[in-house]
Amino acid sequence: MDSTPLPVLHVWSKLSSARWEDAWMERFYAMPKASPVITSLPGGKTVRVEVYCERKADAEKILREFGGKIRELKPQNWAAAAAARLEPVRVRSRLIITHDEEAWKAEQEAHPDRIVLLIPGEMAFGTGDHATTSTCLRLLVDDAARRTSPWTVLDLGCGTGILAIAAAKLGAKPVAGFDYDPAAVRISKKNATLNGTRGIRFTKDDMLTWQPEAQYDIVLANIFYDVLTLSFEKIAAAAKPGGMVIVSGILHEQAEGCLAAGTKAGLVFQPPIRRGKWVTALAEKPAS
Repeated sequence: MDSTPLPVLHVWSKLSSARWEDAWMERFYAMPKASPVITSLPGGKTVRVEVYCERKADAEKILREFGGKIRELKPQNWAAAAAARLEPVRVRSRLIITHDEEAWKAEQEAHPDRIVLLIPGEMAFGTGDHATTSTCLRLLVDDAARRTSPWTVLDLGCGTGILAIAAAKLGAKPVAGFDYDPAAVRISKKNATLNGTRGIRFTKDDMLTWQPEAQYDIVLANIFYDVLTLSFEKIAAAAKPGGMVIVSGILHEQAEGCLAAGTKAGLVFQPPIRRGKWVTALAEKPAS
């Protein structure tokens, strides 16, 4: 296991009306080097908004803008504590995502016929429990089940590497992924090693400046809707003719305009899947 010292985290928090939950979610999920957590309080009218920041300056900036308070979270293995609160994520009868080594070993022993991944809780997006990630995983598992010939995958905005690693375990080769956050790239590489998928190529890149240099059978993009909207032509160009595109990270009220941009880029979408406030969509790039 990685022995790198854990950083001190600076946690900004504030109570808010539940009706502003979507606005808080949209505001903070786009913030690099930070992880937002929104908790509903008893009664359902109030939420606690927390943002875990690696840099004190980031937490102080939020404090100046929105009020609230900051506390310091010492590195008493907060990552292990966070992982312990996460239950394994089960995808169909094929894939299980665990978040600590004890659960990983227990699930492997209990389900030798399934793929069991270890994705520790980290300061990067994607432990499998979020609606966007779990729906992408389900679509990926379903698509992999029908494939009989070699297939390739590109993961745009890899986060913890969970989608790329799952694809590799499901049989995709080669698999590549990138993220604009160097911490996410580092974590993705570490998770790939943890899970024995060393052949995945993770790199640092920015969707807004990236240009596709190859085409893939499946392109995954679980990123923010505004970046998706601006990038659909490149996403479509990265898919092989007849290939599939899976997109998520889209709030329900943003979906119509976002997916219209994908349609304009030549993708043919199936009816989108809604889980709570989030939308995930599967599209095909026509063969001709």
